[in-house]
Formats: sequence, structure tokens, C-alpha cells
Amino acid sequence: MLKSSFTFAIAVARSLEIIAGALPMARKAANPRAGRNGLRSAAVLIVSCAALFAAAHSERDWPAYGGGPADIRYSPLKQINRGNVDRLALAWSYDTADGAGDPQTQPIMIDGVFYGITPSHKVIALDAATGKLLWRFDSGIRGRGPNRGLAYWSDAADRQNTPRIFASVQSFIYALDAVTGKAIPGFGNEGRIDVREGLGRDPAKQSIVLTTPGIVYKDLLIVGGRLPESLPAPPGDIRAYDVRTGKERWSFHTIPRPGEFGYDTWPRDAWTYTGAANNWPGMALDVKRGIVFVPTGSAATDFYGADRVGDDLFANTLLALDAATGKRIWHFQAVHHDMWDRDFPSPPSLVTVKRDGKAIDAVAQPTKQGWLYLFERATGKPLFPIDNSPYPPSDVPGEVSSSTQPLPTRPAPYARQRLTEDLLTNRTPEAHAWAVEQFRKFRSDGQFIPFTVGKDTVIFPGYDGGAEWGGSAFDPETGIFYLNANDVAWTGALAENTSGNSARKTYLASCATCHGDDLTGAPPQIPALTAIGAKLNAQQLTSVITQGAGRMPAFKDLKPTELNALTDYLLHGDNKELANDQEPLRGNQKYRFTGYKKFLDPEGYPAVAPPWGTLNAINLNTGEYAWKIPLGEYPELAAKGMKDTGTENYGGPIVTAGGLVFI
Repeated sequence: MLKSSFTFAIAVARSLEIIAGALPMARKAANPRAGRNGLRSAAVLIVSCAALFAAAHSERDWPAYGGGPADIRYSPLKQINRGNVDRLALAWSYDTADGAGDPQTQPIMIDGVFYGITPSHKVIALDAATGKLLWRFDSGIRGRGPNRGLAYWSDAADRQNTPRIFASVQSFIYALDAVTGKAIPGFGNEGRIDVREGLGRDPAKQSIVLTTPGIVYKDLLIVGGRLPESLPAPPGDIRAYDVRTGKERWSFHTIPRPGEFGYDTWPRDAWTYTGAANNWPGMALDVKRGIVFVPTGSAATDFYGADRVGDDLFANTLLALDAATGKRIWHFQAVHHDMWDRDFPSPPSLVTVKRDGKAIDAVAQPTKQGWLYLFERATGKPLFPIDNSPYPPSDVPGEVSSSTQPLPTRPAPYARQRLTEDLLTNRTPEAHAWAVEQFRKFRSDGQFIPFTVGKDTVIFPGYDGGAEWGGSAFDPETGIFYLNANDVAWTGALAENTSGNSARKTYLASCATCHGDDLTGAPPQIPALTAIGAKLNAQQLTSVITQGAGRMPAFKDLKPTELNALTDYLLHGDNKELANDQEPLRGNQKYRFTGYKKFLDPEGYPAVAPPWGTLNAINLNTGEYAWKIPLGEYPELAAKGMKDTGTENYGGPIVTAGGLVFI
């Protein structure tokens, strides 16, 4: 389905002639040695089916990311069900002819029109019944990295205002005429706004893009952004723009300024130099109450927080904001002073649960660390008790870890919490022996153990969850919450920053957090740079560094001498000494993270025992599991009798009134 281009596919139940939003297929994980393209192929099947069952009538629309403002990814349609789902067949497909990319996108469907975005961030509108192209918008900018969808606004009471599609391309948000696909001149500057502006920092030096589309409330478009999580980084302000004019209407500072609530949880001037604490996975909106629920990520830098000592509100926080004004209503911080990159990984879901015969409107928020939090929407009161569990202090000079972290008593975690020797792989005797040898070199004592210098600490579940960006689904008829999760281990450590001022120091400060001290990365999520010269020339590599690519942000702050030295180092290993007046902007803290390291056996499989990925069905009325199954398998292992291992998985589920879960 995906080779060198990206295809949207539509399935139809032949006996019923029902138009659906994607070709549903069971996900087969790529061989760990097959590389990034294999994972991309699987991802297309997962994310495309998020528009499933959206028919060509307004009451059957899929008008927003997650299906609607509540983000429960539920379809009330019953025509496709357990009895006929096996008769689904391809009705049409549309090839974007746009090259390979990061297909994490989810189309929307409004009044029989299918709106989607391509790998290089061109916007298309298709006739949902036939797949015929209605229009295509090209901003002239080649987008890079994941772009998970679009937002839609219309005002039926005011026919003078054109229904519009909001699309992000790199640092810009465009307002497009939903009928013609043309940019609307009255919005911002000739149809677009620049989200780097208005943050109190030099816009030219900021890296901020929208990974996930904003959410529309009345005449406001509310957005977050994907930012660097190493310094320098802009602050992760949540902002609302007028849908007609593009003017900023309100802003919530996730790194509080003097006089604002939470200011005392940071060092005195932190708001002037630190960054992130941003919303990248998306939001949910309670339209009736006018509350927008905003999960945030960690503050910069991720793994060593000596310059942000304190709890760091509102990083790693579920915020409930007045959607009209941006005022805080309530908040819950899941990780105090995060040192493990424990961002909230996906949008919350607005659910209704039953307690003592009463219906309670609630918000459910998954986490990377494997716990699900559930709160009353209006007040933030937990629906299950939360315990503040004690944890040991950091032994790294300058670091001050939090003495407690809040964990819910129910539901039980959907991913394992502590790696012990009995949980190591038994795939082969050789793999087990290797895993035991490596494991005995690590520190492994569960969640929230601070990193130390010179010895790796186990992160289990890993940096990518637990839950991930694909989101969750909720069936309002049954009260069941469907959540997929990863269940593999990673490790990490700190190292003292070297003295001097060289090309390698620039690399260690700018790149090693992801690609590692030894440039080996953590494929396929984080590619190795050891042979980057075979793929990119100097000009291409410079473009990637300054503009970003995939998950990688743009490094716009590097000076020309730093950039040239870094490029030469990556291509040729040339460790140039930089002049004293060319002090790198990054890496001035005493300690740095040595890189993401996935715990894999010598053949590339997880070095822990299965399951390596699961699909979980949780009854939110009781907090108990309805069922839990491995999700995915490796065909070559299954052929040898090792079935149902589960795999790493990223795209999320949808659930339907026809009794089906698609993933």
C-alpha cells in the first residue's frame, strides 16, 4: 500500500454499499531489521482508519481529529458489524504522489468531502464517494515530520464567513477556503500566521511546529506546538487565535511569569530562559462547559534540571482551561520535576462513567509510564484515589528530584513497571544469557529513579510508552476504554560535559540526546548517524539540521561556525576546535544525557519477555480490565512458533456501535 508514495484508501461493505473512511487491516509489525519503511507501511493502515465509517452526510461526519471535540474515537454507525466486516473491499484509493514521509495523519470528513494532508504537508480535498480530487493546496514550503491532521470551522448563522480548513505547514497555520482550497487573505498575513511570533523570544531563532491540529471552540482556534526539549527552546504557551482574522485572543503561559499561579515552582527567572512544557499531542474540548483540556510535556532540558529546580508547573500537567479566556480552572501534574521525558503522550478523552447509579462526566488521560488518570471534568476531582509515592533523591550534583510522585490506585497499570531478571527474554538461550549479562550492568528499580552518572538506568516502559501519540477510544454504550501500549525497556544515563569548545561538544550538546554519544541512535525511531554521508551531502545535512526532519526539531540557533563544524564532524569525523568567542549556545550545563538506548538483543528484538505491545480494554465504571491481549507479531518469529508476542505500536484504535475495534 505504501512504497514511494502515500495512499488514502476507502473500503466499502459490498452487501451494504456503505462508504467508510479507510481500508481496515490488521497491523503486522515490521521486522526490526527491516528499517523505517516497514514501520511506515504499518502506520498508514493504523492512522488512516481513524476516519472509518464517516459517510457522506453531515450526521455521519468525522469533523475533527479524534472524531470530534471529545476525542473518544467512536462511531455510532452500526451498518458495518461483526457479521459483515469480512466483506469489506476496496472501493477507491487516491495516491498523493508525494513521496515517502511520516504518515501519522488522520483525515477528516465534512458533508461528503474528505480532507487530508500529504507527507510533505500539502492539503487535499476529495469527493468521499469517488476519491476524485476536488482541490489541492501547496503552500510552497515542503513540510517535514509528522503532521497529524487538519481543523475545520464554519458558522452556519453567518453566510458571509467562508467555512475554512486550518492547516499547519512548519511554523505557519493557513486558513483555507473549504470549497476552493485557496488561502483566505483576511486571515493573518495573506492567509497565514506564524506561531513563532508572540512568545517573547526572537522568532527567527525559534523552532515550533504543529504536530497535531488545533481545536476549534466557537470562533477560536486553540493550539499548542512541538518544540525542542533541549535548550534553547521557546516556551510552550497555549494560544487561541481568532478564526476570522488570525489575531491572538488569549495565551496561557505554561512556564508562569511573575505574579502568575505556579511561578514559585520554578527558579526566579526561569520563564526568561527555559522552554518547552508544551502541548504536542492534542487537546479535548467540553463544548457545553467551555473547558479545553490540555496535556503538556516535559520542560527543557529533559533529563537534567539543575536550572529548573522545583516542581515546574505546568510541565507534565493536565490543564483544564476556560476555552473562551484561557484562564486556569484546575490542573493536575502527573510528574513533578520531570527528568525522564514523561510527556503526556496523547490527547485526553472526554468520557461519561457510572458511579452509584449516577452518570459522571469525566476526562481520561493516558501516560507514557503506563497509568491512566480519571478526573471529574468540572472540578478535577480524581475518580480513583491517587497516592503520593516516595522516591529516592538524585545523586547528581545540582539536581534536586522530587521526593514524591502521584500514582492512581486504579486502574492497574497497562504496562509493566519494574524490569527484573525473571522478565528478560527467553527467545533463545543465547539471547537470554546476553540479556542477563547486560541487565546486571544496569540500575533497575522501577519508575522515577533518577539517572546517575556513568551507569545506565532502566526506563520501563520506555521513553515512547506505555501509551503513545495514537490516542485511545471509548465506547459510551459499554463504558469500555480501549488503549494500545508498548511494553519494552530502554535505558539512559548522564555524563559530565567536556570542557573546551569543539565540533564534538556541539554534537554532544545538540544531537547526542537523541542520536547518542556514539551516533548509533535507536533505529527505527531515531536513525543512526554513523554513515550519514552515504545518504546526505553537506548541503542536505545542513538543511536537515536547520529545518528539522521527522521527530527532529530545527536547530535555528546554531552560529555559522558551529553549523559548519557540526556538519564536518558528522560527515568526516573532523573535530574542529572553535574560537573562544564561538561559545556554543547549547550544552552549558554541567551534565548531559547520553542518548536514548532501546534494550534490544543482538538480533534486534526486545530483550525483555513478551508481550512487547498490548491492546487493553478497561471498564471505566469499575477500573477493572475487561480484557488485555498482545497486539501484533513478528511473522518470522510466528513461523517458528513464537506467536502473539505483541509489537511496538503507535497508531490508536477506534470503536464502533457495530461491536468492532479497528487498529
